[in-house]
Amino acid sequence: MSINRVRSPSGRKRARVVNQGYSQHGANTRKNSLAGWMSSLGSVLEDIERNVPKLRERSRDLFMGAPLATGALKTIRTNVVGSGLKLNSQIDYEYLGMTLQEADDWETKVEREFALWADSVHCDAQRMNNFYELQQLAFLSWLMSGDCFSLLPIIPRPNMPYDIRVQLIEADRVCTPLRKELSGDHKIVNGVEINHLGEVVAYHIAQNHPHSISLKCNDWTRVPKFGKATGRPNIIHLMESERPEQRRGVPILAPVIESLKQLARYSEAELMAAVVSGMFTVFIKSENPQENQLGEAIPEEEQLDSYDDDSYELGNGSIVALGENESIQESNPGRPNTAFDGFVTSICRQIGSALEVPYELLLKHFTASYSASRAALLEAWKMFKMRRSWMAADFCQPIYEEFLAEGVAKGRIHAPGFFTDPLARKAYSTAEWNGPSQGQIDPLKEVNAAQKRVENGFSTRTRETVELGNGDFFRNHRLRVVEEQLRREGGVTSDVYEESTTTEPKENNED
Repeated sequence: MSINRVRSPSGRKRARVVNQGYSQHGANTRKNSLAGWMSSLGSVLEDIERNVPKLRERSRDLFMGAPLATGALKTIRTNVVGSGLKLNSQIDYEYLGMTLQEADDWETKVEREFALWADSVHCDAQRMNNFYELQQLAFLSWLMSGDCFSLLPIIPRPNMPYDIRVQLIEADRVCTPLRKELSGDHKIVNGVEINHLGEVVAYHIAQNHPHSISLKCNDWTRVPKFGKATGRPNIIHLMESERPEQRRGVPILAPVIESLKQLARYSEAELMAAVVSGMFTVFIKSENPQENQLGEAIPEEEQLDSYDDDSYELGNGSIVALGENESIQESNPGRPNTAFDGFVTSICRQIGSALEVPYELLLKHFTASYSASRAALLEAWKMFKMRRSWMAADFCQPIYEEFLAEGVAKGRIHAPGFFTDPLARKAYSTAEWNGPSQGQIDPLKEVNAAQKRVENGFSTRTRETVELGNGDFFRNHRLRVVEEQLRREGGVTSDVYEESTTTEPKENNED
């Protein structure tokens, strides 16, 4: 007798509910390909904050010992900051009731005052770097350690009318005081203090580096983020946030630390194998070691372990005598490895993808076509420009605004309404920060494209001058006027000048 089992519609519906959506794909825990995937949910505290010290430690070790990591960070630093982001004051003269000429005169004066301060080492609290070198140091520290801090103390100095200084603080010094850490105070994490609203209110800075070998008893200073009475920023925190409620930054090398370390080990192993392969050493087995032998052994002063009789060392063209009943097994390491370059390039593609740096730029190896190389540079410059805007907004602009406030307060800069009208203060403080220009693979094509953009109104001469050579169109124009005048007075004509000034309009031949 057969029994027909009929599944109820409700049972089929429950089965569909259980096996629908992501449970059949990324959230499935029964597939063989996903069953061994061990993952867990955690807050920013567990996922990031508690791992930042170890990530910072390993990132710095890679920078000091892995050439690829060093090159990656310095490549980003050089293209984003270069010799330093330069001030280009762009005030809102319409709101301030100025004419264009008055605005240009005001901007020129402020830029001259800023150069007096920024070009000098007196802007640095340590008197070691000017403002542009401080930018390089702060940005590189940001990349390497995940964040960088800067205090803005007031330190009067002779022959310098401005007293504001920039004091860079390494990321390690901002940490939780020992007594607060032992008390389990969750309002302070990695030296960053928040209030009940989650707002960052203060930073705790150690007087000595917490990992220094100094035997001095460490102490911490609580620095409010903003002045209570004036709202003036007391400290600048450079970091890139990955998740909400994050308080400390993560080194840019964090996602590729393992890949970089393994690649460095592999490179060292291949290098050692190639060196061993290049050593031509002859081993002689003799029943009478007293007889003279051709060649020379490795000098004793060059041996690493000359006191160990059981050790044999390889050398360039060396001869090593073996004792009685000893023999040598030939070894052929097969180096150099022909697959080494292809494998390294493959890994560098993945590392470059994570760092947003094309592997051609990462390795400084451009062998593809013009179009491919230009596309790689354009893709990299999307990231460079984004990080440059972060650097300008989070570091350069706040410092410039504090400098401007001091200049206005001391009467060196005339800015009516600066301290009474917030809109006026913003109008006076508006500025651009220009950095190094994008590299040009074919300068003639780039110049022709820039000329077409200007002629069709897609761009301006000022913008193209900055992007092509990081220059100043107005200064270039004034200098060219002087040059052409000198050439005419000296009897030397310029084809460009003659063509633009002596050519008469063509007559209209149409009826």
